[in-house]
Amino acid sequence: MTDIPDARPASTVVLLRDTHIGMETLMLKRNKALMFAGGLWVFPGGALEPADIEEAGGDMNTAARIAAAREAEEECGLRPDLKKMVHLSRWTTPVVEPKRFQTWIYAAPLAENAEVEIDGSEIHDFSWIGVADAVAQHEAGQLGMLPPTYITLCSLLRYSNTAAMTEAETRRSPHEVFPIFTKDDGAVAVLFEGDAEYAPEDHVSADARHRAVMHGTNWVYLYENVADQYPPFVRK
Repeated sequence: MTDIPDARPASTVVLLRDTHIGMETLMLKRNKALMFAGGLWVFPGGALEPADIEEAGGDMNTAARIAAAREAEEECGLRPDLKKMVHLSRWTTPVVEPKRFQTWIYAAPLAENAEVEIDGSEIHDFSWIGVADAVAQHEAGQLGMLPPTYITLCSLLRYSNTAAMTEAETRRSPHEVFPIFTKDDGAVAVLFEGDAEYAPEDHVSADARHRAVMHGTNWVYLYENVADQYPPFVRK
C-alpha cells in the first residue's frame, strides 16, 4: 500500500446560467491527446498551484475556490465570483489510479451573455447545454464524461434556476466521495459508501447498491436499498 500515489489537490467549477428554457451549464471538451480524460467533456478546473495556496493564506478550502476560478478563466475566459461559488462535493480518485486527485467541486452562476474563449490547448471545444440535455446525451452515449461530472450534473437536475440551486446547496454539507473500482456483471463500476461491497465490515444490507456502472460508453448511477446514514448524491 506504500506505492499508492498521493492525491494532488485540485478543483473544478460548474458554470451555470439561467435562460428562458432553464438552467444551462458550460461543458468543455478536453484535447483527446491528453492522458487524463482525453476527449471527454468536463467542467473547467485543474490542480491547485502554490500561488493559490499562498493567496489563501494556507487555507486549502479557500485555495481550492481560488484555483477553480483561475482555471475557469484560463480555460474558457470566464471567471466566477468567488463569493457566489457553492461547494457541492469533494472527490478523491480511487487508490488504483496512477494519477490521483482530491478535487473540490463547486457551482457558480454566470450572466446569460457571458463570452467564452477556450484556450485551444487543453480545451478543444465547448458547449452551453441544458443540464437535463447534458445528462440525456451522456446516457445516450453521445457526451463522454467521468463519473464525478455525470453525477454532479444529475444532482443539479432538481433545480429550475441558479437561485434555487444556490439557496439549497448552500444549506447542505458537501459530499465527501472516496470511490472504489470494481466489476458489476462484467461492467466497470465505482462503489460509494453505503454499497454492500464498499466496506463489508459496515454490515449494511446485502442488497444495498450505491454505485455508478458503465453501460457501454455511459455511466448509470444506482442508489437502491441504502441505509439512511448514506444519503444519495442525486436527490429528486
